[in-house]
Amino acid sequence: MLKKLFFVCTFSLISFSLLAQETVITLWKTVPNQKETNEQEIVKIGNIKSISNVQVPSFEVFIAPKNISTKKAVLILPGGGYGNLAFDHEGTNFAKWLNTLGISAFVLKYRLPKSKSIIKPHLAPLQDVQRAIKLIRFNAEKWNIHKNKIGVLGFSAGGHLAATLGTHYDYKSYENQDNIDNLSAKPNFMALIYPVISMKDAITHQGSKFNLLGKNPSKEIVHFYSNELQVNNKVPPTFILHTTDDNIVPIENSLFFFQALKKNNVLTEMHIYPKGGHGFAFGKNNPHLKNWIALLDKWLKNQ
Repeated sequence: MLKKLFFVCTFSLISFSLLAQETVITLWKTVPNQKETNEQEIVKIGNIKSISNVQVPSFEVFIAPKNISTKKAVLILPGGGYGNLAFDHEGTNFAKWLNTLGISAFVLKYRLPKSKSIIKPHLAPLQDVQRAIKLIRFNAEKWNIHKNKIGVLGFSAGGHLAATLGTHYDYKSYENQDNIDNLSAKPNFMALIYPVISMKDAITHQGSKFNLLGKNPSKEIVHFYSNELQVNNKVPPTFILHTTDDNIVPIENSLFFFQALKKNNVLTEMHIYPKGGHGFAFGKNNPHLKNWIALLDKWLKNQ
């Protein structure tokens, strides 16, 4: 009986410890660039957990176990064409995997520009990702993270947001709310998986462009969000992965970004697979792709 009680208590403590590692943190005291409406967040659970119409931006916290911690952290940006978020497929599933590598992870639920509550739609995702990096940096000691080992991992449109952060981390997208906003929003490294990079018609993903910039964006705003045109030598080290047969987001997005990074002497590693399409995440069921995460693992170890 005592053994059974000990087992139950031990199991409960372990379960509590694991659950305690996962927390949801809201980004803002007062959400900038947003007006009050009756809109509600929409969550759909199917093969993929999809979130749209985000009203309260936040991130889920997954802290790596102390005994294997590298003190590195990654902010994960799920894709979804700036219309929804593939929150588990390109988010929480990767957070749990990163924890096994000793890397703490944070999955960002960022605002999507189609929401009627947003005043300047194109600014909201950038505001949220800048604030998220600053929040992680502010809480680095509490979460057993080194403040200069915080990177970003983005998929598809989330890759565009990651690249926008990497090229526009010092753009003042909102007024400071507190001391947290005095910190840098620059990621120390970034990994872009089948990313949207450009807003130029010849190579962009039209759905992402329309959702982010609207029907008739100005030349100036298209230029601002075409990240291959925004690279300088201060962009953080970058990992890029794409497939040649991606018929959703053309591979030219990654190729042009790689060329810009190379021209500016930014440390860059790029992998191109001949087959695999788009949105494959771990790619476990694809013989061409199932080992790609080993490449990312090795790259992360060197950051």
